[in-house]
Amino acid sequence: MVFTTHIFVFYFLPLVLLLYYAAGWSLGVAGVSHQGIVRLRNGLLFAASCLFYGWWEPWYVLLILAVIVLNYFCGMIIAAGHRPLQRATLLLAVVFNLGALALFKYAVFLQDNLNQVLGWLGTTQFRTVQIVLPIGISFYIFQATSYTVDVYRGVAPAARSLADFACYVSMFPQLVAGPIVRYNTVAQQLLARDHSCERFASGVALFVLGFAKKILLANPIGLAADAAFNARQLTLIDAWFGAAAYGFQIYFDFSGYSDMAVGLGRIFGFELPANFNSPYLAESITDFWRRWHISLSTFLRDYLYIPLGGNRKGPRRTYVNLMIVMLLGGLWHGANWTFVAWGAYHGLLLAVERLLGKRSMYQWLPRPARIAATFLLVLFSWVLFRSASLAEACHYLRAMFTAGAGGQSALLLAAQLYARGPLLAMAACALLAFQRRQSQHWAERLDWCKAVLLAVTFSVSLVAMFSQSFNPFLYFQF
Repeated sequence: MVFTTHIFVFYFLPLVLLLYYAAGWSLGVAGVSHQGIVRLRNGLLFAASCLFYGWWEPWYVLLILAVIVLNYFCGMIIAAGHRPLQRATLLLAVVFNLGALALFKYAVFLQDNLNQVLGWLGTTQFRTVQIVLPIGISFYIFQATSYTVDVYRGVAPAARSLADFACYVSMFPQLVAGPIVRYNTVAQQLLARDHSCERFASGVALFVLGFAKKILLANPIGLAADAAFNARQLTLIDAWFGAAAYGFQIYFDFSGYSDMAVGLGRIFGFELPANFNSPYLAESITDFWRRWHISLSTFLRDYLYIPLGGNRKGPRRTYVNLMIVMLLGGLWHGANWTFVAWGAYHGLLLAVERLLGKRSMYQWLPRPARIAATFLLVLFSWVLFRSASLAEACHYLRAMFTAGAGGQSALLLAAQLYARGPLLAMAACALLAFQRRQSQHWAERLDWCKAVLLAVTFSVSLVAMFSQSFNPFLYFQF
């Protein structure tokens, strides 16, 4: 199920809210303890999340149930305190989690590459077994893994009940595209949380803002990006316009989802971490990764970079660790060599900046120029991220630095890119992407003027939603 569909907005969400708050009110009147009410509400959220996740393919639910059950009992065993058994249990959980991720996400990729090698060697290739990738598997696998590791490290308590842990792993607001939430962030909220009118209103506002980002910005500018990346011939201007369009599309698409996830969390009493902090205002690639997909960058830092030794084993080892982390981070995004190249590109830039003391190569420039230079470097990486193959990425990057050919196809593409709609969307995206004030800040305190603006924005977004074709969030594929 997708947030930006009439099924979710008009049926699923209102029904879940009605059951959630009616259950709390009726049990409170009946004299049920606060703990009992919270436990029932967690169970309702888990049931709703199973319906939400199984909407596409019901069998997806079986996989997430297996992840929940195994990691819950592994956490219990680890919390019991027998050290040799703790290590074996942690190893079991990590192998199961990463094994499931490898099987569903990378098996086809490995088979295809092995067949390619066999073809080069002139030997017989084998038939590739197609495996369906469950939506959002990377997010809930990482979340479950972080729980088990944190319990082992002693930085998070073991879940008190299977229902609470199931609610944590499967919570539908952030289930399929994050943010990746650490258990110790919500452990107390699973036991008791605030349902004030102020937080509810703030959650609704944040949801509306994220909804508008996706419908009114990401989807329209995404049409321009698709036209440019699908074109056979590109002029220099068209290539740059398409790269910028995709840079804005992926930002407003993903940050829009994150806003909606945090907003929905607040509606149900949870405070989830923000995932973006004006990433296109970054002054270096190091700064960019402090602002972009914050939950993933902190996960990679705490569970991969630091265990590898971080910066504690000398400069050379630090550079190697950065490259390993970003290569794996790229591969996490998808089973394609373009993602590996994307990770290697960012890893190399991070290593260079570490060599310079975390400063960019253009540190001497004034701040606006540093922001512009960082944005251009990020745009080059988005070409790798968006392209279907390395050959296509090279073709597109070449077009960004050559005059390119004209002709009828170029005229048709120009008519798509520079019509009033794409130009207005590009202008709006450029204006909003470089703002310091983020959605979560704007939605903290509401007044009547903001309420009216939100109502108008949501109404316009709903009208636009019905006029658009089905367009799921970009990060669903990861």
